[in-house]
Amino acid sequence: MAAMSDRVIPLLDHRQQALRPQVPAGDDLTGQLRDGWRRPLRDLRISVTDRCNFRCTYCMPKDVFDRDHEFLPHSALLSFEEIHRLAGLFVAQGVQKLRLTGGEPLLRRNLERLVGMLADLRQPGGQTLDLTLTTNGSLLARKAQALKDAGLQRVTVSLDALDDAVFKRMNDVDFPVAEVLAGIAEAQRVGLTPIKVNMVVKRGTNDDQILPMARHFRGSGVALRFIEYMDVGATNGWRMDEVLPSSQVLARLQDEFELRALSPGATGETARRWAYADGSGEIGLISSVSQAFCSDCNRARLSTEGQLYLCLFAHQGHDLRALLRGAPGHPPCSDTDISLALRHIWRQRQDRYSELRSQAPAESGPAPRRVEMHYIGG
Repeated sequence: MAAMSDRVIPLLDHRQQALRPQVPAGDDLTGQLRDGWRRPLRDLRISVTDRCNFRCTYCMPKDVFDRDHEFLPHSALLSFEEIHRLAGLFVAQGVQKLRLTGGEPLLRRNLERLVGMLADLRQPGGQTLDLTLTTNGSLLARKAQALKDAGLQRVTVSLDALDDAVFKRMNDVDFPVAEVLAGIAEAQRVGLTPIKVNMVVKRGTNDDQILPMARHFRGSGVALRFIEYMDVGATNGWRMDEVLPSSQVLARLQDEFELRALSPGATGETARRWAYADGSGEIGLISSVSQAFCSDCNRARLSTEGQLYLCLFAHQGHDLRALLRGAPGHPPCSDTDISLALRHIWRQRQDRYSELRSQAPAESGPAPRRVEMHYIGG
């Protein structure tokens, strides 16, 4: 019998991997919320769909996520009301920023209704939230105005090349770069600003686009960020030799532009920021592989069907949907019990995958298979 040549990558069913959160007895909701490394919880990424209309090779490669791939049924997804309820409980525990992600979040029907619900939330002191969305930009031109009207403040757009041929190879669905650029322009027009554009840099694939991207967005009011190609999930065939370290990206940029380092804008900021010396804007470098930034990570991620992940590289989540809806032998939980569970989860957090990866010897063996990026968002 002939050997099979097709690439076969088994996917974990994360719904079966989730832990049912504990509701600690005798605890309370007072005091500062910190994890095991004294990090607060400030940023919640909310995935609203596991579907995407792109098949980017580093996230949802077509040979794995093909037409036969089974995505989550709608009944499994958190409803807008459930997302709103959980988000409110997170905000009460110190979250200041909500980011809607996917998959491609603009594929979720009537997303602007959820945006409006979340825009009404307030922090304990009455302050508004930083409410943002990350998108591949394919539907942004037609949806930007409705999102702005609903209360979305700004967007981040993923764009990995300016050259149309390179971009189409990377999205692998023949989608033209011009339509993404039109979406960015429309988002600027309606005021979803300041806009950030994220470029994942993969050595030998799109690193020739670093300077063209910088030239295009310089002076546009858009902040361009270069992200090292990451070892997220198990399907993208990640190899270290395809990572172009941020130091080399910076060197290429400094060969053409005069740049000056900027101070961090906020605690937990992932990008190291540089400004053009002539005042024509800024770029950012996210060194998620070569320079770990675990020490001040204040982010958590809520998956499409309600699993809470404490690290982008996690291999197991906490099933908050079971608390919302109940499970066999367990009735639905009150807001107080869910809040107590959230506090317990965060206080037990010890995640610092990137730091440990950089310290691990080469022969340390394979790590547990991690959650896929499309499932919890970037």
